[in-house]
Amino acid sequence: MFTFFTSVFSLANARNLLGAGLLGLVFAGWGAAHAQGTVDATKSPSDFVQTVANNALNAVKKDHAVKAGDLARINKVINDHVLPYVNLEKTTRLAAGRHWRAATPQQQRELVEAFKGTLIRTYSGAFTKVDQKSSFSMLPFRGDANADDLVVRSTLSQGNGPSVGIDYRLERTPQGWKIYDLNVEGIWLIQNYRNQFSQQISQNGVDSLITALNERNQ
Repeated sequence: MFTFFTSVFSLANARNLLGAGLLGLVFAGWGAAHAQGTVDATKSPSDFVQTVANNALNAVKKDHAVKAGDLARINKVINDHVLPYVNLEKTTRLAAGRHWRAATPQQQRELVEAFKGTLIRTYSGAFTKVDQKSSFSMLPFRGDANADDLVVRSTLSQGNGPSVGIDYRLERTPQGWKIYDLNVEGIWLIQNYRNQFSQQISQNGVDSLITALNERNQ
């Protein structure tokens, strides 16, 4: 049932990659004012990511339980400051690939929730790495600023490790920008999970993937 966890990029490894990417998101405004900013998803992609990051970071810095790894507090920070600006259903759908269409609506909902649990557990480890030496910088935008699907590039400098290049893929929706994928040092999150999800679903079905994710999320 868990054979797909032994692939070259295991889910544990994916968690590490995502953790770096999410750390980049919360580190974006390390030197910014502590007041919560109003997120305007219709602004430029870089400004949008910056504001979301500032708000998430400020919430982390004010809550010692979050930095200590309290899963309930981390869950609240993510629900309040991150998930409203992430298209998690699209992330899950693309990770599941062709298998998404074969899943029932109930299975789709359960898979999104299970994947959400994986992301939250990623945050639980990432937040404990916050230190005053960490810093984040947006890189010059490349591409068509009027595009409906684009990438924002950044670099995360860490006090306890080497700098990491992080790209965020965003889509323009009727409500404004949404984040749905990230690239850490050349590895796209969705593609990494897609290979593993496909193997697990092909062998044992969608329900087995949901069960495997939930069991590892406990």
